[in-house]
Amino acid sequence: MQRVSEARVVVDDEVVGRIDRPGLCVLVGVTHTDTDDVATRMATKIHELRILRGEKSAAEVGAPLLVVSQFTLYGDARKGRRPTWNAAAPGPVAEPLVQRLVAALRARGAEVATGSFGADMALWLVNDGPVTLLLEM
Repeated sequence: MQRVSEARVVVDDEVVGRIDRPGLCVLVGVTHTDTDDVATRMATKIHELRILRGEKSAAEVGAPLLVVSQFTLYGDARKGRRPTWNAAAPGPVAEPLVQRLVAALRARGAEVATGSFGADMALWLVNDGPVTLLLEM
């Protein structure tokens, strides 16, 4: 998760998701042990985390979130020169959990833009700070 002042996701030269004011860019990796409950708890954590200016949360200030699936967060390059993604859940498992996270954020009243699951995405962002955090449940 990164604190950003603007961000956008482009697929095939088309902007599919964008935030144009300070908020959060949330890169989501799903592993084999993640569940709907994890997605719901993560949504609460992301929305209420006090990392914006003045130690405010996205929930407090109405900051937008750009949620992008990112299986490569589970890349493992400890051995050899070619990373493996064995710890990343396969698409049919991961996609519903990413959707659950987005739905849980929206249910909390968050403004959420997204990338396109499984697409070859280009991500542009202006990192504010920079602040980048890794959250695990």
